[in-house]
Amino acid sequence: MPSRLNPYLSFDGDARQAMEFYADVFGGTLTLSTFGEFGRPEAAEADKIMHGMLETPAGYTLMGADTPPGMEHTPGNAFAVSLSGDDAAELRGYWEKLSAGASVSVPLEKQMWGDVFGMCTDRFGVTWMVDITEAPAND
Repeated sequence: MPSRLNPYLSFDGDARQAMEFYADVFGGTLTLSTFGEFGRPEAAEADKIMHGMLETPAGYTLMGADTPPGMEHTPGNAFAVSLSGDDAAELRGYWEKLSAGASVSVPLEKQMWGDVFGMCTDRFGVTWMVDITEAPAND
């Protein structure tokens, strides 16, 4: 298997809901493992997600988990997940689902560099950027 780079998101107790939401947005196979399955049967953490992985038909992999007990969850804006490409219908579909109930900082519209771009922060505090590359005009 070749090396790959993919985002791994941390959540404060709502990883299951977030990962299920992303599975609804992108489709694919979602695998969730709880702390209880790996020897942490304490009631408060047994059902929390120790590791989640979504593998999509488009080839995206998104991972996430609840912050482990004893570690501080410090969400921030130091990262964003970027989706880009030239399949406008696919990317607009993702945008519609991700931006529903989200805080939209940049509406999905044509930008000065020629692409259609939008940015939102979803209900789980994750910032998403969608960039649709416009096909060059034939001269």
